Amino acid sequence: MASNFGFEQIEDSQICVVMVGLPARGKSLIAQKIVRYLKWLSVNAKSFNVGSYRRADTPHPTADFFDTENVEGERLRRAAAEAAVNDMLRWFEHEGGHVGILDATNSTRSRRAWIEERCKSKGYDVMFVESKCDDEELIMNNILEVKTTSPDYIGQDPEVAARDFRDRIRNYEKVYETIDEPHLTYVKLINVSSQVIINQVSNYLQTRIIYFTMNLHITPRSIWLSRHGESEFNVLGKLGGDAGLSPRGMSYAEALPGLVKASVGVKDITLWTSTMKRTIQTTKHLTYPKKQWKALDELDAGVCDGLTYEEIEKKYPEDFRARDDDKYNYRYQGGESYRDVVIRLEPIIMEMERGSDIMVVTHQAILRCIYAYFMNVPQDQSPWMEIPLHTVIKLTPRAYGTQEERFRANIPAVSTFRAKYTSANMGGETAKRVKPPVAGAQANGVITINDDVETAPQKARAVSVVESLGLNGDKTVVG
Repeated sequence: MASNFGFEQIEDSQICVVMVGLPARGKSLIAQKIVRYLKWLSVNAKSFNVGSYRRADTPHPTADFFDTENVEGERLRRAAAEAAVNDMLRWFEHEGGHVGILDATNSTRSRRAWIEERCKSKGYDVMFVESKCDDEELIMNNILEVKTTSPDYIGQDPEVAARDFRDRIRNYEKVYETIDEPHLTYVKLINVSSQVIINQVSNYLQTRIIYFTMNLHITPRSIWLSRHGESEFNVLGKLGGDAGLSPRGMSYAEALPGLVKASVGVKDITLWTSTMKRTIQTTKHLTYPKKQWKALDELDAGVCDGLTYEEIEKKYPEDFRARDDDKYNYRYQGGESYRDVVIRLEPIIMEMERGSDIMVVTHQAILRCIYAYFMNVPQDQSPWMEIPLHTVIKLTPRAYGTQEERFRANIPAVSTFRAKYTSANMGGETAKRVKPPVAGAQANGVITINDDVETAPQKARAVSVVESLGLNGDKTVVG
């Protein structure tokens, strides 16, 4: 494993991160975010959701199932916890896991002591992350989220689900004990990190996890992503540079306010761009507050900057093949790799997690890395994803996955996508997927993906299939 982020002793670190808290406190959302963040940084992480194990025997329980006086319910819930812990310990031992997240309420001292004993008996560190909240508005927002997305309430009347979930919370409240064990390593996030309590932190990886969780919030929000409009270099099939927009790219910039309004509505958003001419020109007609980030500049192609792929293949044939062999780790001579880009994007991701509704207009490689973070796409696949021009991608993180929608403008553009081990002849005006000119622009086909975290890569590929087939319509549901 590469040690690009200061995790030099990562091979010696194996940590069980135990989520703690009442239902509707954002535990599963936090757990999934920790996993995505660590995997994005090349740390082997995985979440073990006890509810998923419990649903194997009890897929749609009522609140009574969680009553402390329900003996059978208690037996089944304990069995689910034991199965999750056993699988996590096997994963540590046999699959080289570094950070396992045990996602459950774990709301009593006795349950936490049992987990600590099981993990420490195998030599694994234990760290607890408690989400504690008494903000009624936030709790209600989370209840509304759960009743529409939780597998426990699939197909149920939303109001009935909300009442039942409230009753479930009351059952947990009867026995809930906040973390105050002085010997435990823990971070306690109170009211969405408005107050943070940290205790007994012992190593670097724990510190990084805590720092990340301190920057999270669990209130609903979305992220909007778009490439710049088609550039003059795109038309010529050239990489990099600081070219301006082509006439069609200018048309996209003019159409973008309408496209964004169709997706954003009346929300106040913050707009981020790179420092490069084509992204600044693309956002010229948007009136949101704007911020330029050097970290959002396109991947540096080094000696290949300004060349076409055909020219690179002729001039640097070994490099051309080496990049296809391992595109994530390949570094252009005098330039960057995708791994390098991830390193410089980490502060951007932290700011995105800390902020509210944000739109990012930047470049293909940069968006691949950001998209891979939110959609949990494996490193080896992320550099090969197709992020088309003249498209706004809306991502909405949820407790059980990330929902994606794509809003496409009816403005033709070249394709800058080249599949692995294919000819370098791509892009430019001869690209096969250039559509005939269309007057005006509209959100022509909204692709909606209700993403399950484990199948995000397959769904990402499904989107590419839909787009490559040229499917249009008012709404296309993938997956």
